[in-house]
Amino acid sequence: MYAVIKTGGKQYRVAPGEKLKIEQIPADVGAQIVLDQVLMVSDGEAVKLGTPLVAGAKVSATVLAHGRGAKVKIFKMRRRKHYQKTQGHRQNYTEIRVDAIA
Repeated sequence: MYAVIKTGGKQYRVAPGEKLKIEQIPADVGAQIVLDQVLMVSDGEAVKLGTPLVAGAKVSATVLAHGRGAKVKIFKMRRRKHYQKTQGHRQNYTEIRVDAIA
């Protein structure tokens, strides 16, 4: 059984027991969360597609940790113009474990 959920502007394929890093959400570590923007649910041969969401479908998960991703370096340069700019970015994330798909 698996589902496709939408959170943080991205879509993820999730299955029960799976760990996942999503965009940061305001929840405490150890808290139970419910992700209700479910786009698709598959249970073996039966597949339910939403238009755009599947009615009544929910994915429950547990927040495991909050953290920051690896640093991404941004380097801009204009050749022969004596212009160079370096910038870095670390994206915040929340790690969750999918408990059940209903």
